[in-house]
Amino acid sequence: MTHPSHPAAAWPEDPKPLDPATAPVPAYGTGSLADLLPTVAAGLEVPGFTPRIAELAPADRVCVFLIDGLGWQQIQAHRDYAPFLHSLLAGSRGGTGRPITAGFPATTAASLASVGTGRPPGEHGLPGYTVRDPATGELMNQLRWKPWTPPHVWQPHPTVFTLADAAGVHTAQVSSPTFETTPLTKVALSGGTFHGRAAGEDRMDLSAALLGSADRALVYTYYSEVDGSGHRFGVDSDEWRGQLMTVDRLAQRLAEQLPPRSALYVTADHGMVDIPFDERSRIDFDEDWELRAGVALLGGEGRARHVYAVPGAQADVLACWREVLGEQFWVAGRDEAIAAGWFGPVVDERVYGRIGDVVAAACDDVIITASVGEPNESAMAGLHGSMTPAEQLVPLLEVRT
Repeated sequence: MTHPSHPAAAWPEDPKPLDPATAPVPAYGTGSLADLLPTVAAGLEVPGFTPRIAELAPADRVCVFLIDGLGWQQIQAHRDYAPFLHSLLAGSRGGTGRPITAGFPATTAASLASVGTGRPPGEHGLPGYTVRDPATGELMNQLRWKPWTPPHVWQPHPTVFTLADAAGVHTAQVSSPTFETTPLTKVALSGGTFHGRAAGEDRMDLSAALLGSADRALVYTYYSEVDGSGHRFGVDSDEWRGQLMTVDRLAQRLAEQLPPRSALYVTADHGMVDIPFDERSRIDFDEDWELRAGVALLGGEGRARHVYAVPGAQADVLACWREVLGEQFWVAGRDEAIAAGWFGPVVDERVYGRIGDVVAAACDDVIITASVGEPNESAMAGLHGSMTPAEQLVPLLEVRT
């Protein structure tokens, strides 16, 4: 079969689909975003937690600085634009920083929920950018929280922040004021006190001050503009590099103000890849009759798709997507993806139906767009979501006093 978006000459005579069992599953339990705060909480002697990331020593005061969209490989490749962050990498002037995995999909809603709850997506229940709500049959955008769904019904687990605060740890989040009351903040990052600050410099200064205000403290702060510039202009753009320079200065500003007995961990929710604007790299679902056949809803995002089939068509949709895309995507049925551990070692019953009948994760530099249904997302230059190293590996950089 020749896919209309791919010249016949580009395909081998006997293409062999990628085996979804060979996809590089995130390091859940030992080295993923979901393991960071439980390890920190164990060091702060919060009941119920044990260390998961072995090399992280306890500290009385901990700040987690999450930079949206800044992957491990991007720091490695931009030493001149991020000299401070680069100095924290293992092998760089005594740095110890190493990569951990974001989790699948490598996208903001799923990753922030993994950070805050200490659970993989199969447990916290935010397994994609958009997923089907089994109760309504509608696509639920878990970043924008549309259509409205009761937050603590959708994600009922307490956050690590909540449990730390209850255990007497001074707990706070410092972020943009616009995020204070969002449902995603409520289900993923709430607990203790929220401090809204618009300017990045103010967030760094306040985070350091909050750390020093108690004998035991856990502070989370966040910066989103690296991700935004990557989506709009790509990670190979002057605009993106400018944001990298800005966040490098912010991280250094925070590190230089740390009070005694503190640890600063700089991390991210995902990396990013630039996708060329050509027909081979951008496969338009809305213009492709083969991919649309038997599909009731297209969820997820360009590099990590949840595909929901009309009743009775699941096997046909899986076979078609494998035949058309199997050289460029790991294409798995729902049960295959779960068995392979894509969403973590456990998938809760309430989460099962949110996962697509077919799940497609990009291996190549390619996305599945939806020019009609998702015009804004389809126009993005930089994308993320899958399990490739550029998307999946995020930094775990440490500064201690």
